[in-house]
Amino acid sequence: MKDFLKFTVATITGIVATCVLFFLLSVVTLLGMASSTETETVVRPNSVMMLDLKGSLVERSQDNPFGRFLGEEYNSYGLDDILSSIRKAKENEDIKGIYLQAGFLGGGFASLKEIRDALTDFKESGKFIVAYSDTYTQGLYYLSSVADKVLLNPQGSIEWSGLASAPVFFKDLLDKVGIEMQIFKVGTYKSAVEPFIATQMSDANREQISAYLNSVWSQLTADVAGSRNLSVDSLNAVADRMLLMQPAEDCVACGLADTLIYRNDVRDYLKRMAGVGEDDDLHVLGLRDMINVKKNVPKDKSGNIIAVYYAFGEIDGASSYMDGEEGIDSEKVMTDLRKLKDDDDVKAVVLRVNSPGGSAYGSEQIWYALSELKKKKPVIVSMGDYAASGGYYISCNADTIVAEPTTLTGSIGIFGMVTNTQGLMDKIGVDFDVVKTNRFSDFGMTVRPMNDDEKMLMQANVNRGYDLFLTRCSDGRGIAKEDLDKIAQGRVWTGTTAKELGLVDVLGGLDTAIGIAVEKAGVENYSLLSYPRKAGMFESLLDINPGNYIRSRVLKSVTGDTSYRLLELMDGVEKADRIQARLPFDLNIQ
Repeated sequence: MKDFLKFTVATITGIVATCVLFFLLSVVTLLGMASSTETETVVRPNSVMMLDLKGSLVERSQDNPFGRFLGEEYNSYGLDDILSSIRKAKENEDIKGIYLQAGFLGGGFASLKEIRDALTDFKESGKFIVAYSDTYTQGLYYLSSVADKVLLNPQGSIEWSGLASAPVFFKDLLDKVGIEMQIFKVGTYKSAVEPFIATQMSDANREQISAYLNSVWSQLTADVAGSRNLSVDSLNAVADRMLLMQPAEDCVACGLADTLIYRNDVRDYLKRMAGVGEDDDLHVLGLRDMINVKKNVPKDKSGNIIAVYYAFGEIDGASSYMDGEEGIDSEKVMTDLRKLKDDDDVKAVVLRVNSPGGSAYGSEQIWYALSELKKKKPVIVSMGDYAASGGYYISCNADTIVAEPTTLTGSIGIFGMVTNTQGLMDKIGVDFDVVKTNRFSDFGMTVRPMNDDEKMLMQANVNRGYDLFLTRCSDGRGIAKEDLDKIAQGRVWTGTTAKELGLVDVLGGLDTAIGIAVEKAGVENYSLLSYPRKAGMFESLLDINPGNYIRSRVLKSVTGDTSYRLLELMDGVEKADRIQARLPFDLNIQ
């Protein structure tokens, strides 16, 4: 009877689960059909573009149907969509201005600066920009400070307190559970391994973090000071007051905000700014509306193509292993770059890199593909928030490297990690034995510590990887290996400092890189095409592993952010190549 009930319940559960899955698939398919039939947005007179920012910023937008069905509160915004929409808003005479509704936006300062620069360019049209928030995060205040008017809720505030980095260290936890991370590295500043073997930052790591935080903060304060007509000293004085904890009136008094206003009254304020009468309608276009606005450019018939190839995420890994999100697949990138090389219509390639690195092997494969591509046509690199370690590896041989002042780059170094779980196995009473035919047949087994000979082999392998990395960068940048080694050693630099050191050529964003590519290609008329092609909703659905996706959400809600981060890191270490060229696993900058 018990077996009958057990199998009956299991059958019913399976049927219900299957029905739910087919229901979700049906709805997603219908949504995909609906989205594919979206028509062009017609811009009516007296329109305002609205950027309602509440979510995460990524290089390119990608539909996530499971996230939508699971009721995720925040959106994912593509930097490419935002920049394109701002350009279209500038060109369209019926769009009177841009309204920034600043909620929360997870993204790096380099990406925020790229949007900020696009907004600065938009203002040259003579149109207005108005920003509003209930409470500004520091990153979104940096973005919003470019506005003609910064509006703040009377009960709100502005976060303006400076930058801090608080890496998380797991050594004591690993010791308690009986796990040892066996480390092999080259580079005094290569701090990616520190969370697993230390309880605090090394002196070298503290030095580099302090240097790049101060460099980024200097850029932020200089930009805000220029937009708000304030001095950098006054902005630092405000930061030391912890403005977030002060009354909203203080934000106006110190010059960071212009007007206190409730959200309910913002629409009337925008109508006045747009010169729209009280009885007339103000038409608001969201980001999705702007994506479907036709570009005001003539169709190019020259056949010339400037290709922008996006490479973002970890190299040969996922930006989040447990979430199943894609990173940079070196094999796919190699194939795509070979096709661009052989396409005679493609006159130049801009490689957009936003990566903390990853597999040293995968980085070398992409380096080779770019070297072959460079033999036939110009290759320009545009760096996003990160282009460090492996991200710099794949960039170093470009004809020109363009980075934002706040881009984190460099980190020329290599490390390897091998897990030893013998302590954990002893705690839970699990024993292992081995039979082997040769001396190193059991090399790399994670249930015992490595012996001295194995450690020597591993370190020699890492040393060779570092020497090859140095050689690639030396050849690409025209810097002697001895001189390069002095600024390498795994150290992270901002774009500003990297330019001074010769690791970067030009400070600027993607548009700057495209302009250089056009000039080097020697073409006047061209089409700008992005690669690889974006997947549609149905393709995205097929690529998503719903089990992994749901599992990650459940684990995060049950374990909390810190414990989930450890599980994610350990999962990543086990699945990644043993030899890595990458930034620290978690910079944790705020």
